[in-house]
Amino acid sequence: MKIKIMSKTHVKPTKPVLGKKQFHLTTFDLPYLAFYYNQKFLLYKFQNLLDLEEPTFQNEVVENLKDGLGLVLEDFYQLAGKLAKDDEGVFRVEYDAEDSEINGVEFSVAHAADVTVDDLTAEDGTAKFKELVPYNGILNLEGLSRPLLAVQVTKLKDGLAMGLAFNHAVLDGTSTWHFMSSWAEICRGAQSISTQPFLDRSKARDTRVKLDLTAPKDPNETSNGEDAANPTVEPPQLVEKIFRFSDFAVHTIKSRANSVIPSDSSKPFSTFQSLTSHIWRHVTLARGLKPEDITIFTVFADCRRRVDPPMPEEYFGNLIQAIFTGTAAGLLAAHGPEFGASVIQKAIAAHDASVIDARNDEWEKSPKIFQFKDAGVNCVAVGSSPRFRVYEVDFGFGKPETVRSGSNNRFNGMMYLYQGKAGGISIDVEITLEASVMEKLVKSKEFLLSEEEEEDDGKKLTNGNGHVNGNGHVNGNGNGYVNGNGNGFV
Repeated sequence: MKIKIMSKTHVKPTKPVLGKKQFHLTTFDLPYLAFYYNQKFLLYKFQNLLDLEEPTFQNEVVENLKDGLGLVLEDFYQLAGKLAKDDEGVFRVEYDAEDSEINGVEFSVAHAADVTVDDLTAEDGTAKFKELVPYNGILNLEGLSRPLLAVQVTKLKDGLAMGLAFNHAVLDGTSTWHFMSSWAEICRGAQSISTQPFLDRSKARDTRVKLDLTAPKDPNETSNGEDAANPTVEPPQLVEKIFRFSDFAVHTIKSRANSVIPSDSSKPFSTFQSLTSHIWRHVTLARGLKPEDITIFTVFADCRRRVDPPMPEEYFGNLIQAIFTGTAAGLLAAHGPEFGASVIQKAIAAHDASVIDARNDEWEKSPKIFQFKDAGVNCVAVGSSPRFRVYEVDFGFGKPETVRSGSNNRFNGMMYLYQGKAGGISIDVEITLEASVMEKLVKSKEFLLSEEEEEDDGKKLTNGNGHVNGNGHVNGNGNGYVNGNGNGFV
């Protein structure tokens, strides 16, 4: 793929925000300093190919994106700032319109004249579009000297690719997609954004945490000394794949998980609990673990409604926390999908405000920068959320053809969930696994539900009591994710 960078500039708020603004990173932000920048990739097919001709593309498409970005940064000005720390090692995000070292958002324009949208949508992994997304392999800590957001807009033969890299120490997925939808809203002609961000991080956690962090380890390295003990062991080859679970498949998985009435009178399993239990179980089977081997399930849960007092959905920053649970591989294999769903449900339900506060108190006494392998042994870890309306991010040239994560922050067992383009409750699952495990997974008809979908296409599904719900959701909560309270993930 031939890609040529045509220009690289910086975008600041159109109207400078007056005064020096400083916001200390909270206990919810700090663990992600040694993660990589959080990358997103959106692909758009143009209906009018004349918009790709020059000078129209530069003067109208690119300039409209930059103008919209300048306007939306007036509200999301933290993204135009930088990371800083004081003499005690307390990190903050700051913005000062008069600081010559604060350049704003990095904005690059590139051309890939021979590449079509279909060329990129056919790719399961991230290798083919890696050059279309900025800041590969860049740690969030580098936000001390780099912009907190980098954008690359690449003109294709029949559309546009937008690659973005967000500093994950500054914001989570909920804030990311709030920003993206607001930027798109302005580009479509709105005079102001419909939902203002809530910028005061101290309302979520007002604690100064001192960190001595100058050169964090590579997150891909182990944090328990295994690599040092086995220096000659080659790391396993990892591969990436997207599994697209249709509306039918998700209904089937959810119906099966809820076919057994729980003895403890717990709530019906949500879409999230049912689907992730299905994936966890089949990945564990494909790994060929011994029955006594422990496998960990990790989810980065949105805590906006869990903390006390609750924070608004518009809270800008990280307000997520990892929830860990686990069981023996043999138990997952021996039971149906309801077993894993119950394990996940109980862990999520138990993660209330008191647990969150206790975790924060413990971390503040002995800060630990999160490493990927801290997710747990034989883990399946979940990021992003299908509740993010990623296919509604329309900058004025239509809805995206696909939305993906970049190559950063991937490790063995990591998966990202996205709203399916097909609509309904369809869900796209990006997952990274050892090559041998992935090979088994893609051959599993039980995992893919391929035969059932062919035979029963269009059939109605029943819930655990044999009655069809009018909205198709077993628990009837309308959104179907997590525990029905709207909480999502990274």
